[in-house]
Amino acid sequence: MCFNISITQVKIDELEKRYKAVIPAPVKQPAEKPQLPLFYFVSGFSHPLLPIIKHDGIVLSEWGLIPSWIKDKAAADDIRSKTLNAVGGTIFEKPSFRKSIVSQRCLLPVTGFFEWQDVNGTKYPYFIHFKSNPVFSLGCIFENRVDKSTGEIKNTFSIITTPANPMMEKIHNLKKRMPLIIGREDEKEWVNPSLSKEKIMQLIQPYHNEDMTAYTISKNCNSSRYNRNVAEILEKVDYPELSLS
Repeated sequence: MCFNISITQVKIDELEKRYKAVIPAPVKQPAEKPQLPLFYFVSGFSHPLLPIIKHDGIVLSEWGLIPSWIKDKAAADDIRSKTLNAVGGTIFEKPSFRKSIVSQRCLLPVTGFFEWQDVNGTKYPYFIHFKSNPVFSLGCIFENRVDKSTGEIKNTFSIITTPANPMMEKIHNLKKRMPLIIGREDEKEWVNPSLSKEKIMQLIQPYHNEDMTAYTISKNCNSSRYNRNVAEILEKVDYPELSLS
């Protein structure tokens, strides 16, 4: 699962530079490009607008995929909290995802994500990131749905998940899942709308890279009662009892 992420690189031109091998040269843009919201910690259940990388550029998209066949706002509001994640192994079968996975794949640039380890019923939060690459890519699918009552086009997306790799098995030790991470060498291929089903499934695999690392953080991030979108939430917190478990 992946319901909470961090993205602290928020300038459009920086993302364009990072993903220059993935997307075409941008069309003429204003000299002052808008700065994106800064998210030290953001939950998918708040349905934030986040930048996704498509084969033809960067767009802001709402987390929580709304399929094109959804008819009204009430149904859209109901389904979007159920589509924050898409299980990779069944993605071609599920009605909400089977259209998007064929040709509407994208990347979500992040600087890290959060998961919890269960130790005798106590939840310990971890921040997972890369040692040398500040921005890495989560594999996602997107949908563009037209609201028939307003004519508004809403861009939405879902993060794909895979079984956990060995490091994540120890952290996310109950459900043992992790977000799909697309290696830099595969980013351009992932967003290619013409990719075959066979190749797509080859890319939907647990990510193995020694560059991944993790550390425990404050339990304040366990509850939405706290303001979690602050720089301090990413500070390392040691729990002596974990060394005894």
